[in-house]
Amino acid sequence: MTVKRRYSSARRDLAAEQTRHRVLLAAKTLFAESGIDSVTIAEIAEQAGVAASTIYGLFKSKAGLVEGLMRASLFGERYHAAMSVMDGVADAAMRIALTPSVSRAIYEGEILEMEIIRGASAFSSGLREIEARFEAMRYEMQADRIEALFAQGKAKSGLDQEDARRIMWVHTSREVFRMLIVESGWSPEKYEHWLADTLLDALVAPHARPLHLFD
Repeated sequence: MTVKRRYSSARRDLAAEQTRHRVLLAAKTLFAESGIDSVTIAEIAEQAGVAASTIYGLFKSKAGLVEGLMRASLFGERYHAAMSVMDGVADAAMRIALTPSVSRAIYEGEILEMEIIRGASAFSSGLREIEARFEAMRYEMQADRIEALFAQGKAKSGLDQEDARRIMWVHTSREVFRMLIVESGWSPEKYEHWLADTLLDALVAPHARPLHLFD
């Protein structure tokens, strides 16, 4: 009996995940065509072949849908692969040096998944609000790397911990990525190498800087 219940639960979970994926795909398609503000939940439901109540149950609102799309694009497989490498490193200075690979993963995923939607929704206040929340989240997610740098005594002399967090947050921003890669035509590798050198110079004591970083 227990095995049967587990099987039924797993089957329900799979069906729910498939529905969620279908709804996100429908929303992505419609947002790219018409912009976020012009699309209704009813239209997304029709495109996905589900009831509007199902979408509300999964995402609560259209803003929740947009947030779901952004989370999937920013923190998808590329991000998790980059973070898995960093999570296996104890040295705080090396974790700073690996931060650009995480930034690259986030923004490359975003460009692939969200670029058309951004173009169609350039004046959406809802999108700007969600982006602001993700920026705050990104700032918090970087905190442990800076805390470890100071705890291990590897921070640059005279640097304040809060200033260090701001320096990392600004340099790893979407704007810097876009200006260098999208606008200036840099390769992702050149961006990674430049950002690693820049963060190490700004944050890490010279004696603690990793050697042979790009060998």
